[in-house]
Amino acid sequence: MSDKNILKGFSKLSKEEKLSVIASRFTVPEEAVSLLRSFWHRDADMQKMFDEFSENTLTNYYFPFGIAPNVMINGRIYMVPMVIEESSVIAAAANSAKFWSGLGGFKSEIISTIKNGQVHFIWNGNYAKLQAAFPVLREQLLRRTASITANMERRGGGVTGMELVDMTSSLDGYYQLSVKFDTRDSMGANFINSCLEEYAAGLRQFVNESDEFGGEPLQIIMAILSNFTPECVVRTWVECDVKDFAGIDEMLSAEEFAWKFEKAVQIASADVYRAATHNKGIFNGVDAVALSTGNDFRAIEACGHAWAARDGKYRSLTEVSIQNGRFHYSLTLPIAIGTVGGLTSLHPMARFSLELLGNPGAPELMQIASSIGLANNFGAVKSLTTKGIQVGHMKMHLLNILNMLMADEQEKLRAVEYFKHHKVSHNAVAAFLASIRNGVSPYN
Repeated sequence: MSDKNILKGFSKLSKEEKLSVIASRFTVPEEAVSLLRSFWHRDADMQKMFDEFSENTLTNYYFPFGIAPNVMINGRIYMVPMVIEESSVIAAAANSAKFWSGLGGFKSEIISTIKNGQVHFIWNGNYAKLQAAFPVLREQLLRRTASITANMERRGGGVTGMELVDMTSSLDGYYQLSVKFDTRDSMGANFINSCLEEYAAGLRQFVNESDEFGGEPLQIIMAILSNFTPECVVRTWVECDVKDFAGIDEMLSAEEFAWKFEKAVQIASADVYRAATHNKGIFNGVDAVALSTGNDFRAIEACGHAWAARDGKYRSLTEVSIQNGRFHYSLTLPIAIGTVGGLTSLHPMARFSLELLGNPGAPELMQIASSIGLANNFGAVKSLTTKGIQVGHMKMHLLNILNMLMADEQEKLRAVEYFKHHKVSHNAVAAFLASIRNGVSPYN
């Protein structure tokens, strides 16, 4: 491709100019611009704020904002906001929450809330001397960030640990300065990265400007937080007597259901193909809560999947035990999540979500997100081991199919009633609409 085909300076264009450039790629440019404009917020100041959240912004992309009611966590009832486009997810969370609310609800505990980051550097000097000098280096580095950490320390957080890590067994000359942080109610990415960049500069200066370490130049490769936070962990569980599952499925006894459920979870620990889908069901709920509160679901997912593979094999994030007639199902998950700073403070719907939840701190929000994750996972495994996932999923997907087939409101009402008793598929819905549009009763 020649340079003349490369679009240069797009970010410097005005919003109207960007719209014009993008619209020129469409057969009917006016329709493209009209579609983009139709999703702008009616309040110009609000739209300006949305535009400034990102880069090269043209419009807003809407996702449904729904509620899972009656979520009991540690004895308290929450109305949990969820942002997700998959229709069955909120229904599954709500149904699971309702089921477990009659059995004591979800129990949750915070194991720890420490996050971490590293300064990665290459050095071929005398590591033993650097280790010996580390107490002095550590104090110098902490002084460099005193102005950055002061506010966090006033809130009870700050830097909680710092150490040198020898990584030369993996890569020649590779070392880390590993730092632990307590960021309290903020997710803390900017705070952590600001500290780490100062530590990188201080470390380089400490080594390279001293004759003590043999004159070998220390090269900083990067300074960055880690999205793997194995010390920022929440554990959530549900439990009941096996006999409490009586009636959960017309084809299975309580004991048979519990046995099948246990085997399904064991399979998710034994087989990576099943584990990936099993854990995706957890993140259906966790991500939906993260999005509704303005949190970084991508970082949360990356951490969770790394945690699932922490022993060298990717496994289920949940565990089940059945002992003495007692069923216990738990989720242990690292979640770096925040309730102050970033979009949690700026986005009006994120503020709304947090107020709806009672303005929780970060630890409480960790418990809420993990509870919804466990609720979604329980609902999915229950469906898989009883009637199958597609029955409920496709019924929830019915309206999407009807909209794709341009059904009017009367047709939708008739379809919803009909498919209460019939299996949903795209072909079945299309055939149903064709029959009633041709005046043929679908009930024959």
